[in-house]
Amino acid sequence: VRSMNISDAVAERLNSLCEERGITINRLATLSAVTQSTVSDFMRGNTQNIGIITLKKLIDGLDLSITEFFDTETFRSLEQEIQ
Repeated sequence: VRSMNISDAVAERLNSLCEERGITINRLATLSAVTQSTVSDFMRGNTQNIGIITLKKLIDGLDLSITEFFDTETFRSLEQEIQ
């Protein structure tokens, strides 16, 4: 079992926040002014790096601060990416 990386954790967090709010990932893309293909590719794991500016737009679209987005046990317990 491989451990979760930052990309997996971000995708999981975006999914759960959309579920909580009753919106689709595509609706989040629209709210955030990010192309649906960019968000879909990231959420499917077709690309690992969503980019910090794109992520900030998505977090803004969810009406959260960056701190609120990352303030979860999942992010606190991530292992270092550098091995």
